[in-house]
Order: sequence, then structure tokens, then C-alpha cells
Amino acid sequence: MPQSKPYQPLLFRLLHNITSFIVIGAAITGFLVYDSWDGRFGRLGITLKNRELIDIHGTFGFFFLPILILFAIYSIRAGSQRLVQPDSLKNLTKVGKPIWWYSLQRLANTMMLVAGIFALVSGKFQDENWLPKGEMSHVWYYVHLIAWCVVVAAIAIHVLMSVKVGGAPLILSMFDLKIRPEDSPSHWPEKVKAWLRRPHL
Repeated sequence: MPQSKPYQPLLFRLLHNITSFIVIGAAITGFLVYDSWDGRFGRLGITLKNRELIDIHGTFGFFFLPILILFAIYSIRAGSQRLVQPDSLKNLTKVGKPIWWYSLQRLANTMMLVAGIFALVSGKFQDENWLPKGEMSHVWYYVHLIAWCVVVAAIAIHVLMSVKVGGAPLILSMFDLKIRPEDSPSHWPEKVKAWLRRPHL
């Protein structure tokens, strides 16, 4: 029996897809910057030293800040079931069972959110002239590299676990254009006002 396509809240779809685009763009340009200016831990050599790559990567970081704040608030407030749960570590011992796959996906989601914050913060503490000057031993640069590795690994696990847990219907649900009446953007202003009256995560 084919799986039915789940419904994803409109706001979640928008934030998830915009965040995905920015994160993937930042990850790709981040690797190209590393590959062209650093490469100490291995390189492909597919790009030349190009200052514009640093600027493009920084542009992704600039747009990542506001969307990450919104996505983090949404994830904690309305999407907490997709993040690590109190029993997640215990469930990770149940290898091969359905709860193990769900727990692994939640761990990847949480890792990606935390690593994204570290990547953003460490990026803000970097000087765009470090790499052109050959200054590659700064602590914040290493933090940024580690955060990049964790983000890429978390993306891979997230996609693989999404395919395993929900298959094609789950993947396609993120691009579905259907909107339920109670999910209409016309209700958002009132929800924002209600939240502003009693702000909470």
C-alpha cells in the first residue's frame, strides 16, 4: 500500500526551504573558499584563489542570520518534536528499529541547528582578509571549518533519514503547494500579535 503524503505547515515549508537553499549555498561556497585559499586537509583544486568567492560566501551568511533566528524559534516552539527528545539517547541503542531511525533523524536535525549557529557566530568573528593574507591559524577560522563539517554531515544524515523514514511522500510534501484554511497566511498577523502580547519560545 503506497504511503500517503503528509501535510507540512506552510510556515514550516517556507522556513525549511529558504533555510535549505541558504545553507546549501553557504556550504558549497564555503568549500570553494577553503579549496581555493586553504586546502591543508585535502583539496579538489577545482577553483583558483578568488576574492569574490569569499564575498559570495559572506553574502549567504548575511541572509542566513535572520532566517536562522526565525527557523530556530519555529523549531523550538512548533517543531520541537523534530528535535532531540529526552529519550533520544536511549532510543539510539535500539539499532534497526523504527524509533532508532526517528531518533537519528532528530539528532541530525538538532546537530544541524546547533552547527548552523556556530557557523554563523564564528563567521561573524572572522576577518575576510585572513585567507588572502595566508592567516589560517585563527581559532574562529577552525571553529568555522568544524561547524561546516558538522553541517554537511547533518545534511547528509537528514536527507538519508528522511528518505528512510518517510520516503518520497515525505520529501515531496516539503514542496507541496496545498494550504489548509487554518494554515492560511491571513491568520499570521493575529498569531504574531498574540505572540507579541505573551512572547515565549
